[in-house]
Amino acid sequence: MLPWIRAARVPRTRSLLAALLLALTVLVVPTATASAAPAAEAATSRGWNDYSCKPSAAHPRPVVLVHGTFGNSIDNWLGLAPYLVNRGYCVFSLDYGQLPGVPFFHGLGPVDKSAEQLDVFVDKVLAATRAPKADIVGHSQGGMMPNYYLKFLGGAAEVNALVGIAPSNHGTSLLGLTKLLPYFPGVEKFISDKTPGLADQVAGSPFITKLTAGGDTVPGVRYTVIATKYDQVVTPYRTQFLDGPNVRNVLLQDLCPVDLSEHVAIGTVDRIAFHEVANALDPARATPTTCASVIG
Repeated sequence: MLPWIRAARVPRTRSLLAALLLALTVLVVPTATASAAPAAEAATSRGWNDYSCKPSAAHPRPVVLVHGTFGNSIDNWLGLAPYLVNRGYCVFSLDYGQLPGVPFFHGLGPVDKSAEQLDVFVDKVLAATRAPKADIVGHSQGGMMPNYYLKFLGGAAEVNALVGIAPSNHGTSLLGLTKLLPYFPGVEKFISDKTPGLADQVAGSPFITKLTAGGDTVPGVRYTVIATKYDQVVTPYRTQFLDGPNVRNVLLQDLCPVDLSEHVAIGTVDRIAFHEVANALDPARATPTTCASVIG
């Protein structure tokens, strides 16, 4: 069961329930579309998931991209993956958190099990590239879930940097809508049973409590969080930020006040965010990020 405080049942309109379910359905959602081509083939044709790629001296670590809830290894990264490939990185992406009978829309399984899939995938990438460590860039759940891999599955020994784009690091209140669940008998159990990846991301869930116990970070890893104040999914947006050494928290609007990107756009099309990702991956060659970075 989810850890919301029980409240007395009061009458609610169907529209409230519909709004709640719709919001939960799009929790941490990069819009995904079905592709006829196999995922690995489609990615390779766009320059990433090429296991013959060998990291260069300039960019010695492969980059592993981790999609968000309801995303997949292709559609979440049609903007950022080519952006990084064109800058000389070996780039790889995985699918995780699949549910039986649900194609294309992933990240719905238990987050701890998804972290185990990430662990296996990083090992595969390191073996292929012969690199000692990888860098991870994740959107939404994909920016939070690797923290479990780092803290509990030995990932800190294999990862140099984690860059989270609008990550659900401390869970989400979903603009307060999660507080309505006690008023709709059976809904919270349905979400927990059918889409545990959603339930795990609710602020105060047992998963989030375990993940954040003992601090947000682990030694030896550099952390960057890139957030937007217009995020309507991982809320309040400042809960995305991490505390600890080797952490840089970035708010897009501090870099470009007119950037209006929300939760989906920041991870899929926002080139200001992309520029900050590149800076985080290669801080020695970082350049200032401004509104003009959209043409970079």
